[in-house]
Amino acid sequence: MSVKISPSILGGSFSNIERIILDLNQSKAEYIHFDVMDGDFVPNLTFGPKFISNVRKFSNKVFDVHLMINRVEKFLDDYIRAGSDIITFHIEINEGIENIIKKIKAQGIKCGLAIKPKTSWSEIQPYLKHIDQVIIMTVEPGFGGQEFMNDQVDKIKNISNYIKLNNLKVSIEIDGGINFETGKTCVEAGANILVAGSFLFNQGNLITATNTLSDKFN
Repeated sequence: MSVKISPSILGGSFSNIERIILDLNQSKAEYIHFDVMDGDFVPNLTFGPKFISNVRKFSNKVFDVHLMINRVEKFLDDYIRAGSDIITFHIEINEGIENIIKKIKAQGIKCGLAIKPKTSWSEIQPYLKHIDQVIIMTVEPGFGGQEFMNDQVDKIKNISNYIKLNNLKVSIEIDGGINFETGKTCVEAGANILVAGSFLFNQGNLITATNTLSDKFN
């Protein structure tokens, strides 16, 4: 199984976002990851649907949109219209999970569910048959540049085993502290999509760094 790389633009400078997107277009990354934070569900604030819409014209890559927000249903249509290809929201929100999944998939968009480090994997289990991907957070959501939480590897294994046992077509995406070593750990545990932000942007050349990470697993 091939491993997809989903560079998170949160690791770069928003003042140079067009250049970042154009560089990623030239890389082996299949996805571009958008960490949407509302300052409520998580303590930080990033960007909204208008930002995604503005950069959509620069790329044909898959826009992998991770909503770390409350009131998902209220703003869902805005993120759909912005050009999201995959919309992932958190299992921990206080809303009708199944209803939101149905609304996303009714628009022909892939749907994912994300799970925080302290949430048991069993919470997401009933929904796995309805979604296209699960994002397992290996850092506490809200900030970039955090260290990988090794105690989340068992969660990756448990979800991977459940998916295999039930013959589900669900991708496992890992978000948080990914580098060459932690990426290897996650892939061996069953992951097939790796989100990387600060690690890639700190390498100097974004295209080379992204390609090197991709080549490591493909």
